[in-house]
Amino acid sequence: MIKSLNLQNFRNYSKKSFEFGEKTTLIVGPNAAGKTNILEAIYALSTGKSFRAEKEIEVIKDGVEVARIEANGLEILWDFRERFSKLYRINGVGKRQVDFVGNLRCVLFCPQDIEIVSDSPSTRRRYLDSVLNLVYREYWVASRIYEKALRQRNRLLWRIREERLAVSRQQLDYWDNLLISNGKIIHDRRREYLNFLDFDYDHSIISEERLKKYAVEEIASATTLVGPQRDDFRVIQKGRNLKSFGSRGEQRLAIFAMKLKELEYVEKIIGEKPTLLLDDIFSELDHQNRHKLLQIIPKQQTIMTTTDLHLVEKAAIKHFELINL
Repeated sequence: MIKSLNLQNFRNYSKKSFEFGEKTTLIVGPNAAGKTNILEAIYALSTGKSFRAEKEIEVIKDGVEVARIEANGLEILWDFRERFSKLYRINGVGKRQVDFVGNLRCVLFCPQDIEIVSDSPSTRRRYLDSVLNLVYREYWVASRIYEKALRQRNRLLWRIREERLAVSRQQLDYWDNLLISNGKIIHDRRREYLNFLDFDYDHSIISEERLKKYAVEEIASATTLVGPQRDDFRVIQKGRNLKSFGSRGEQRLAIFAMKLKELEYVEKIIGEKPTLLLDDIFSELDHQNRHKLLQIIPKQQTIMTTTDLHLVEKAAIKHFELINL
């Protein structure tokens, strides 16, 4: 449970602290007041990175070079004074990102999540990674090893094609073995989670046989053509793929149902309830589903934002702690 959050030069906050209790906290304020920035900081302390920023420097308040966020002894420091550094600390002790991630478990639900259904396969793969990195250290490690090995193997394929490089089978075998062993971990965990969600897993198995099968094509394209980097999944409803044939409303409700299952899955794996972060979700749901969400909220620590207090049922508000920005 998050007890307090301290921000220094993070987004629009020069120096600010927020306190949270076991009850639901509702952060109320107009657009651009900094509501989402609070959730962004909490989620970064959970996953090690922002869910919004494309570049690290985006999280730092304009005109400064150092930013810091801290909660529950977990701390991230961004430093751009000379060469960029990003430091992770637990109770003041420096940690690697792999040892930092997962000490605080959060499930985030925001309007942009509709892109999981409507956007490209890479968006859906990033979603899978965001969940599985949080609950399986082995998945986090396997993903990093796989990404590095994939880059090296693709570079070698490029050299074979462009430089007519004569490569022994052993050189490719080394990278092949890394991809196969770590790809299996990635595939197995993705399959397990997508089965739990009851989604259709469009997987690309990586194996020695498949790599040999596409050997000529891979050299021609200088790209590894099989493996988890090609994975996708489909959200099917009444026999229809919602990406292609679902309305925005249907896609939004599918994501709502998925997030509730994600909450259940994380609790099932880690044995405790994660903190639920809701960013301006009430404006995205109809009355029936807003009411359904209000039934879920009290079951774990929940921190949520809204621009309009009228979207929240009055009977529920009296049970919330309010932060007005």
